Amino acid sequence: MDGADLPIIIVGGGLGGLTTALALGRAGRRVRILEQAPEFGAIGYGVQLGPNVVPMFDRLGITAKVLDNADMPEACVMLDAYSGEEITRLALGASFRERFRHPYIIVHRVDLHRVLTDACRTRPEIAFEPAVAATGFEDRGDRVIVQTADGTCLEGAALIGADGLHSTVRAKLRQEGEPHQFGYVAQRTLLPMPAVPDPVPRRNVYMWAGPGFHVVHYPLRHGAEFNIVAVYRTSTFADRLAERDHRAEVKRTFAGAHAAIQAMLAMMNFERRWPLADRDPIRHWHKGRVTLVGDAAHPTLQSLAQGACMAIEDGVCLAALIDLADGDFERAFAQYEAERYVRTARLQLESRYMWGIYHAEDIARDVVRQTFAERTEEDLFRCLAWLYDGFSIPARLR
Repeated sequence: MDGADLPIIIVGGGLGGLTTALALGRAGRRVRILEQAPEFGAIGYGVQLGPNVVPMFDRLGITAKVLDNADMPEACVMLDAYSGEEITRLALGASFRERFRHPYIIVHRVDLHRVLTDACRTRPEIAFEPAVAATGFEDRGDRVIVQTADGTCLEGAALIGADGLHSTVRAKLRQEGEPHQFGYVAQRTLLPMPAVPDPVPRRNVYMWAGPGFHVVHYPLRHGAEFNIVAVYRTSTFADRLAERDHRAEVKRTFAGAHAAIQAMLAMMNFERRWPLADRDPIRHWHKGRVTLVGDAAHPTLQSLAQGACMAIEDGVCLAALIDLADGDFERAFAQYEAERYVRTARLQLESRYMWGIYHAEDIARDVVRQTFAERTEEDLFRCLAWLYDGFSIPARLR
């Protein structure tokens, strides 16, 4: 079989991998999605999506189904974690939609993943292969050979790594160390909405900011569920601790925090926590017939809630460029980097900056509060325009 007749292999069945597969399948290109888990699915917590991602859903033909599963908050509100005082508010109503043309949405990750999976399953070009772990690859010039954990070798026209922060594909492309750890961890919990006590605001996206910690929460599934994420700095971020130790650390870290925070912490699940990390931005994440999307290419902190959005933008952009290049993968992959690296690097760097803003201490904390107090809605929109104005899907190759 000639390399041009082989399917494109995607490693990773998350949001980035499924988006890329769907965009390629809609263009008539054959795809094999390899997922090391025994079935295609997602961890069940919430995800925030800025207006920049809605045109990508339009391109994929799934906007209506995504919006059916999503909620549209009236505001993103930042509060002082001790006093409860409002620090700043990003209104998401009529003026926001007029400025950015699309809504800001919150959705259960499982629901978004299911919409993408269902759309992919309607495409005969797309094959799902669960319980297949890619361990390496070889670029032979006219095709790529992917090795799997069970010793199988799979042939593809090209290889796309959509396998996240600890990407196997990236590790084979670049000689790097481990991701950059910041010393922070996240605890995540989903609750039925009736279980949430009165001191906790429920309707919008809230972030309670404190020195070395924050809590984010918002409703999901049209008010049926409540998503909580507690993030904090700890010297034990790399350690596996018992649940009681996690609980004790949280109690010390959040001592003196607002009653609403204490009420949420009292209901959280502390069995598992997630260390948070990113990597430094890079200009190049492809070689020959191999490239990366999403966190495999440009992992970021969660400060601007855009990791999923960037992966989805990546997938749509990459598929469009492969189609425009008519199978010249190296040309398409080089152009894809050129289109994406500055935007994604800016997100990585601004997310680091905002991380410091959210967790400011002492005098810096006072400065942050005064700075936000001086900002108007127009100022906030201007600061976010580079991100929320979105990304133009390439219509030609340079």
